[in-house]
Amino acid sequence: MTYITKPQLHHPRLVENALGKTRRDYEGSVSTLCAGCGHDSISAAIIQAAYELDLPPHRVAKLSGIGCSSKTPDYFLGASHGFNTVHGRMPSVLTGANLANRDLIYLGVSGDGDSASIGIGQFAHAIRRGVNMTYIVENNGVYGLTKGQFSATSDKGSKSKKGVVNHDSAIDLVSVALQLGATFVARSFSGDKAQLVPLIKAALSHQGSAFIDCISPCVAFNNHEGSTKSFDYVREHNEAVNFLDVITGRN
Repeated sequence: MTYITKPQLHHPRLVENALGKTRRDYEGSVSTLCAGCGHDSISAAIIQAAYELDLPPHRVAKLSGIGCSSKTPDYFLGASHGFNTVHGRMPSVLTGANLANRDLIYLGVSGDGDSASIGIGQFAHAIRRGVNMTYIVENNGVYGLTKGQFSATSDKGSKSKKGVVNHDSAIDLVSVALQLGATFVARSFSGDKAQLVPLIKAALSHQGSAFIDCISPCVAFNNHEGSTKSFDYVREHNEAVNFLDVITGRN
C-alpha cells in the first residue's frame, strides 16, 4: 500500500499551540520511505516548526518535483495545499503560484537530483528572482529511486555502494544560492533536530528567497563506508551551531 491515512485520533492531553492545534494536526500520511531515511526526519522538523510558529495549515502551499524527497510533502501538513510537479520544474510552478496568490506561505521541497541536475536552471532563476518562498533540498547525493547512481552533489572521491569512485566535482547549492542573491541561506543535517527546527522556523518567517540545503543520508544506497553523506560521516564532520541567532532586516 502506497498511501496510508493516519487515524483521526487525538490524545486529550496533547499540548495545543496558539491556534488550538496539536502537533498531530500538522502531520500527514504514514511515510512509505525506507525505515531510517533522513527525509522522514526533515518532515518531522517541518511539522515541529509549523506547529511552533502557529501556522494555519490552510495558508501553506507545498510543492515538489520528482524523487524520494518529492514524496515527502504527503507526510507533513496534510491540511495544506499541495502540488507535485514534473522532474525539476517545481521552482517554476511555485513561482507561478506565488504570482497568482501572494497571500500563501510557499514551501518547496526538492532533492539533489531534482534541483542540481535536471532542475538546475529552474532553481537558479527562482533564486535570482527573489521569489518569496522556503526552498528545502533534501540532499542525499544519490538517485535513490533509480538504485543509487551518483548525483550532481556527490562529493569528488566518494564511493558508491558498489565501490565505484566519483571523479566529478560536486555542485555546491549553498554557494550557488549565495551567488544568485538568496537572502537566507543555510545548510543543516537531518540528524540534527536541535539545529534544523530553528532553521526551518527562521526560513518560513523570512520574507524573500530562503534556501536550506539539508544533508539527508539515504539508508538504502548512500549510508556505507566511503560515502561522504552517510550518517556516520556527517555526524563525525558535523560542526553544527545548535544555538542560532537570526538577523532580521532593517525597518
